[in-house]
Amino acid sequence: MVFSGKYNLESLENFDPFMKALGIQDEVIKKNKELKTIVEIVQEGNTFKITHYIGCKTIQNNFTIGQETTFHGPTGHEFKAVVNLEGVNKLCINMKGLTAVIELNGDRLIETLTTGETTCTKISKRI
Repeated sequence: MVFSGKYNLESLENFDPFMKALGIQDEVIKKNKELKTIVEIVQEGNTFKITHYIGCKTIQNNFTIGQETTFHGPTGHEFKAVVNLEGVNKLCINMKGLTAVIELNGDRLIETLTTGETTCTKISKRI
């Protein structure tokens, strides 16, 4: 399954508690929750470029399945992780204290983020 495409954020579930669990301040949570978010994915074989457009901020991460990569987070922090492909439609990223699963389901991109016991789900539609 090819992930390539642009996706517009439709819904956020459990966003506030998840961000608080990461130590993000309330005013930053409110500001980011209200911003228009688009995710663009370019896939060439096992190599991916994922760009998040969050308001006027752009965060881009490039990686190859199975290779350690330095990722840039939304708060400016960097971390190293390996992305694995599970089946044909699910990217799994495990890093210190956080797990991210990016799943393609028809024309929906479902991002499930978990830290500790707190999970946030972002659902975006292909545009």
